[in-house]
Amino acid sequence: MKQNKPELLAPAGDLEKLKIAVFYGADAVYIGGAQYGLRAKARNFTLEQLKEGIEYAHDHGVKVYIAANIIAHNEDFDGMGEYFVTLQALGADALIIADPGVLAIAKQYVPTMELHLSTQANNTNYHSALFWHQQGVQRIVTARELSFDEIKMIREKTPSTLQIESFIHGAMCISYSGRCLLSNYMSGRDANKGACSHPCRWKYHLVEETRPGQYMPIEETSRGTYIYNSKDLCMLSYIPQLLDAGINSFKIEGRMKTPYYVGIITKVYREAIDDYCSDPALYHNKLNDYMEEVSKASHRKYTTGFYIQKPGGNEQVYDSNTYIRDYDFVGVVLQYDEKTKIATVEQRNKFSVGDEVEILTQKGPFIKTTITQLWDEEGNTIESAPHPQQIIKIPLEHRVQKNELIRKKIVSERA
Repeated sequence: MKQNKPELLAPAGDLEKLKIAVFYGADAVYIGGAQYGLRAKARNFTLEQLKEGIEYAHDHGVKVYIAANIIAHNEDFDGMGEYFVTLQALGADALIIADPGVLAIAKQYVPTMELHLSTQANNTNYHSALFWHQQGVQRIVTARELSFDEIKMIREKTPSTLQIESFIHGAMCISYSGRCLLSNYMSGRDANKGACSHPCRWKYHLVEETRPGQYMPIEETSRGTYIYNSKDLCMLSYIPQLLDAGINSFKIEGRMKTPYYVGIITKVYREAIDDYCSDPALYHNKLNDYMEEVSKASHRKYTTGFYIQKPGGNEQVYDSNTYIRDYDFVGVVLQYDEKTKIATVEQRNKFSVGDEVEILTQKGPFIKTTITQLWDEEGNTIESAPHPQQIIKIPLEHRVQKNELIRKKIVSERA
């Protein structure tokens, strides 16, 4: 049984993450330049980095979409058209836009460029999808508040020239498709211009007007409660339903996440999609393996969001705003000498001789090995690699590739 493969769209908050996403199998990446995107705290891309990143992606057959999805104010339009012309000249494959005014500028300055309508535009029905398609939009990113049935109806009621993109993994926003004023009100940072302070993850108590300073828990606990703190989306077990709904592009959330997160989530979804499209039985047999792997990335408890039914009280994490993290990302392979069987690695978190580590291969199962020796860049024997981005050498019997990631299980002090 052969299935048409959807596009796997991965996040890339900086140039390194772009290369990791490409390496682990993304068909396309979405990134932000220095302006007009909704991840102002991400490192984002300078024009020079945009050029390098787009060329790198295109050399590997991967598309690059640029986020310009702020809800714009008057002053935001200064220089916007010229910026879009520059992006087109650099080879960007599409702009991701939410604001009608920004769309008008894009159509004026880059009329031949592909335009995608961001989830920020609250795409919840086929009438609005048709409207935006008539305005020149080639793809809509559905609101996260839609079910399989609702997306399927949008697909059935719109022409095939309109593509549908939907989030399938990552953090969920408590507000409607990210259109949030909570951050602006509580911290003066505008979520709709890329500066969200994530007050949905804060701990809250009630205070009664005549009892200032008396903090009453919203639930019966002295610790307070994280009433807005959603679980993370994970649709790995629903690849068939996502395809049946007519979704063309499967989008992973996470431009602010680590290279390790981008690598492992991209790799697992790449494998799951390929397995299902070539042999559905293989996909179903490996579901537990897929879930075990994505759970090795930092995450909150998982949910299916709105896809199956509207979330109830169980879709929030009330007792903590921290992530579940069982593995440390400890290194990136820079090169491997097949004659000496020595890998050159850039350190990301401390590891030492005697540690058991796992190498996240580009394809296939991870490699488990024990660190028997370490050398620094000058060839001196060392017992551990404690310094951030330290260049070290490790003997490895298994052949590894540049950009493969190395992780280490976190051992509890109480274990």
